[in-house]
Order: sequence, then C-alpha cells, then structure tokens
Amino acid sequence: MRDETAPATCPGVRCKKLKGMRRIARRRNRLEKGSQHMVRRPIDTELATASSAPESRSATGKKDRHFVTALSRGLEVLACFRSGSRMLGNQEIAERCRLPKSTVSRLTYTLTKLGYLHYVKESGKYRLGTATLALGSAVLGRFEVRDLARPLMQELADSTGTSVALGARQRLSMVCVEVCKGNAVLSLNMEVGMRLPLASSAIGRSYLAVCSDGERADLLDQLKELDHVAWPALKQGIERSLATYAELGVCTSFGEWQPDVNGIAVAFHPGNGLPAMAITCGAPAFKVTPEYLLNDVRPLLLELVRKVEEGLGVRS
Repeated sequence: MRDETAPATCPGVRCKKLKGMRRIARRRNRLEKGSQHMVRRPIDTELATASSAPESRSATGKKDRHFVTALSRGLEVLACFRSGSRMLGNQEIAERCRLPKSTVSRLTYTLTKLGYLHYVKESGKYRLGTATLALGSAVLGRFEVRDLARPLMQELADSTGTSVALGARQRLSMVCVEVCKGNAVLSLNMEVGMRLPLASSAIGRSYLAVCSDGERADLLDQLKELDHVAWPALKQGIERSLATYAELGVCTSFGEWQPDVNGIAVAFHPGNGLPAMAITCGAPAFKVTPEYLLNDVRPLLLELVRKVEEGLGVRS
C-alpha cells in the first residue's frame, strides 16, 4: 500500500528536471566558450585616450626612457594659451592637448596651486598666472639678440611699410619674441607670442634652411606625420623656398601661409648656445608684391641680419 504523504515519483517530472539541468549546462558551456573570444575593453581609460595623442609625444615617450610624461603634459597645458587665447576651460584644453578631461582637471589644479595658472571664478576658466609671466620675462631678458635687433627691425618696418618679427622655434612653429610694425594703417596682425607654422611661413622655412641636416630630416618627418594629405603640397613649397634661399639668401612664402599675406625671412645662428633664430618681413598681399619684397626689401633684410650677427660677435 502506497504512503499518501510520500511525494509522487512521476516519470514525466523526472524527465523535466533532467532537461532543465541539461539546458543550464549547455548555457554555461556557451558562456565559457564565448568569454574566450571576448575582447576586453581598456581598464585604464586615460591610457586608451592617450594613445590617440599627437605622434610626437607618444614617439618621444617610447624612444627616451628619461622622458617624463607627466611633466610633458603639464607643459602642453601651458602651451595651449597661445596668442589670442587669454582664457581657456578644461574642455577646451583637453581638446587641444588630446587628453582626457579628468587628466586636464588635475593638471590645471596643480598648475594653479603653483601659480602658473589663475582660475577665474566668473567664467570657470583659466588664464596664465604670474609664475608663467615671471618665467617668460626671465627668458626674454636673456635674449640679447632681441635688444640688439629691435631698433634695426623698427627702422626696416618704418622704411618698407611692413611688419618685422624675430622668432625662435618651438616644436613645429616659430614663436615671435619681438615684433615691430611700420606706420601703415593696415599691417599684419602680429604680436609677441604669436606662432607661425614651420612648413608654410617664410620664417619657419628659413629655420629649416639653416638647421642641421639631421634636425631638418626629423622635423620634416614630424610635419609629414602631422598631415599626410597636405604634406605633398607643403613639401613642394618647402623645397622651392629652400632653393630660393640657396640662390637669394632668403626664404619666401607668397600666399602659402595665408592667401592674402606675402613675406620673406632670413635665419641666423645667434651663438652663446642659443638655437637658430630668424627675422621675417611681411605685409598684406595687396600692399606688397613678391617682386617688391625680393628686389627692394630683401637687401635691407639681409643687411639687418648682418648687423645683428656683427653685434653678437658671430660674424667677423
């Protein structure tokens, strides 16, 4: 006689249990196999984003084990404050540096604590601080060539109706450390701290003309990596300008930096351990023609550079 309180042992129930267990086992196997083919996302999002940073920074870090990436990033933040960019927010800085906003926030906080940046509460943005100003003033104060060239540059600007600038290389740009303008109503909008592109400006090309072969090759490689599409045209312009430098002693940029600007430039070595510098002379294209710059202004610019070199004791 069967006990009424005992559970029923229906074969159908037992089959359902077995089928359920098999389904669970098959699902577990599929998950285990699938996990072997899954591609893990980067854990460190900062490193993942940094991989898309400019080629020059990542390449430098890989080549040189003494390279301090954190310091490099802090300096890049300061370099974002170019001429005309008085105040920048963390988002704008992140876009210019190609760094995560969280990283930029930590960098700007640190630079503010050290006095290199000043936080403006009203706008929620940053501007260069007094420590940066003191550092820049100390650097400019050591440029003897700047004090020597200034009156000569102003004389040339007044006599030719052009803008004359003295520049030094900073990465793939030439930074103006002195600017003199003539009395003309319309002149180039140039000021101290302004950056001119190495590849398309006359002042940048003149630097390429006097630097060492090794440095020139490295800079050309960097320019090529910066923009593969524009590189063929830039390369032709550089080669044409270098040929002009060999023949006439100046590099040119006629509508290549900006379509409405013409300019010529001469580079020189100031000595005292300083890298090569250059002096450019230019104006709006409607005001000065290439012929005027090459025939009338070029001799005056060459003479200016000769006097600067003599004053620095690097030309006998």
